[in-house]
Amino acid sequence: MITIEKLSFAYPDGTRALEAVSMEIADGESIGIIGANGAGKSTLVNHLNAYHLPQAGKVMVNGLESSKTNAEKLRKEVGLVFQNPDDQLFMPQLIEDILFGPMNLGTDKDEALRDAEKVMRELEIWNLRNKPPFNLSQGQKRFAAFATVLVMKPSVLVVDEPTSDLDPRNRKKLIRLLKNLKATRIIVSHDLDFVWDTCDRTVIISAGKLVAEGAAKDILSNKKLLEENGLELPIRLQD
Repeated sequence: MITIEKLSFAYPDGTRALEAVSMEIADGESIGIIGANGAGKSTLVNHLNAYHLPQAGKVMVNGLESSKTNAEKLRKEVGLVFQNPDDQLFMPQLIEDILFGPMNLGTDKDEALRDAEKVMRELEIWNLRNKPPFNLSQGQKRFAAFATVLVMKPSVLVVDEPTSDLDPRNRKKLIRLLKNLKATRIIVSHDLDFVWDTCDRTVIISAGKLVAEGAAKDILSNKKLLEENGLELPIRLQD
């Protein structure tokens, strides 16, 4: 599904964000990307839909190379749920936000509305469809942001810090959602208990380099490895 080969990237101010990162992600896999603040995690996943373009190396998603030419096609394949839902919700009514993507791709309005209703009912937010997004709670906004992406039926779902504003009930709801999805899932998070519950495999990024990868529970239970990379054990494993 996804192949990243020796990917390197620097920002205009000279900050080296990624250094020769290589990895593969299988179709349908759920993978956690963890690391300290500034490690390069978000920069890495932002290459998957051509938000950033490789300065060296290559990124392939479902046979498409990440490039300016393929940007539109990649953004149909890769759905990105931003860390802040307010960056994803901007229309006067929530239903308009959910319909925005499909309608802009030329989907028939009746079909788009059917898809929107299906996704919103699954996320238990259909009753909010006529509300202004700015009037929603943070938890409701989080699931609304997911709906704007899931309605596009992406083959790859990337979520950035998805639990930062969720109460325990909604956190469990999100875990169920991600475990039941058939899409390839890439989860960037400091919430290592959430990664434990939702990911098959985990990689650690440190100073722009991939320093470890393996089965999620093996990586997340390795106290020495985590501490060497500015992380702590999941709360469930702490004394």
